[in-house]
Amino acid sequence: MSNEILSVLEYMEKEKGISRADMIETIIGAIKHAASKSINAGQELKISIDPRTGKLESSTLLTVVDSVSDPLREIHINKASAYASNPQLGDIVERPGNAAELGRIAAQAARQAIMQRVRQFEKERIFDEFKDQIGNIVTGVVRRRERGDIVVELGKAEATLSARERSPGEDFAAGDRIRCLLLDIEATPRGPEIILSRANPNFVKRMLELEVAEISDGTVFIAALVREAGSRTKIAVDTRDPKVDPVGACVGSRGSRVRSIVKELGTEKVDIIRWYPDPVQMLAEAIKPARAYNIKKDEAKRLITFEVDEEHLSTAIGRRGQNAKLTSRILGWHLDIKKQERRDTTFETRKEKAVTGLSNIPGINPSLAERLVKKGFTTLEVLSTVSAEDLVGEGFEPAEAVMIVDLVASARGNAS
Repeated sequence: MSNEILSVLEYMEKEKGISRADMIETIIGAIKHAASKSINAGQELKISIDPRTGKLESSTLLTVVDSVSDPLREIHINKASAYASNPQLGDIVERPGNAAELGRIAAQAARQAIMQRVRQFEKERIFDEFKDQIGNIVTGVVRRRERGDIVVELGKAEATLSARERSPGEDFAAGDRIRCLLLDIEATPRGPEIILSRANPNFVKRMLELEVAEISDGTVFIAALVREAGSRTKIAVDTRDPKVDPVGACVGSRGSRVRSIVKELGTEKVDIIRWYPDPVQMLAEAIKPARAYNIKKDEAKRLITFEVDEEHLSTAIGRRGQNAKLTSRILGWHLDIKKQERRDTTFETRKEKAVTGLSNIPGINPSLAERLVKKGFTTLEVLSTVSAEDLVGEGFEPAEAVMIVDLVASARGNAS
């Protein structure tokens, strides 16, 4: 038995990196457990293993008494002197056991327990190796399936990619190389278990961070990200440098940076949009190419009601309401989308064109242009026919009216 134990100690230390002290503790525990179910049932054993030779020694611990009621745990004081010098009542003495017989018990019953502990030691070491990679992208090889889960090999460790952590429709065969997010390491009765994910929103976020240098150096940052795994992801980005286009930096030249992400996600669409703190501006970005009209905000209900022309209504809503749902989540507002009536579209289009035209006059901002349009002054030509008094009569301040007349005269002079 000593040779067998020594072989185990040496193998585990050299090949598995498990210390002799840990293995000795494991083997002793296994032997005690096995012995307690056989001839040593009811006794308290003391077992030791020499780490250099593997020699196994055992003894039974007995309490010294003057009247024995439990011979498995007690010994009369007269007999105790055979195992200890000058024993006293209440002392604990060690009665040597039969190491050979105990060795047979260990060999037959403890082997499985020892191997289970070895596997546990290996998994604990794996935990130490991977705990700092939680939240990062890892690459592994698919090995097999277990009850619907996919087992992925990550170097010397195995990880689990469950069905709920895969995008709908995703399937992998043994031997496939796949990228995943290392989501967590869970403690189980069998030891730490590495949990992978491809459905988590952070999977897309981490891939984008790895692809875009401007995100790595902090110039561009991801302000919000929402995802329906397998269908669509919306990412809102912003920049700390006004000279940098955050969307362009993420998309890359001809889509080079986002292309690898789209390829990894298969049929899932990825929308990268500019982040704005104003929900109305964000709405305009999020529903492109659709355009929102007649926008109304209800702050109390955090509800935005708006209209979209019939041509783009299905785009704004998306298949099964998916685009509208993701837009709502990235804004943090509820949305009520309605179809715009044709007559409203025509009127709003004319109004917007008029406001845009007047805004092109140097010195007239969009807010002033909208006020002028509401009063019927829709073009530069119309404004050139009115006086400051006419504008005052329409509700403009005298100084403001004089400024408008001067700006219109200057614009007409430049045009001619």
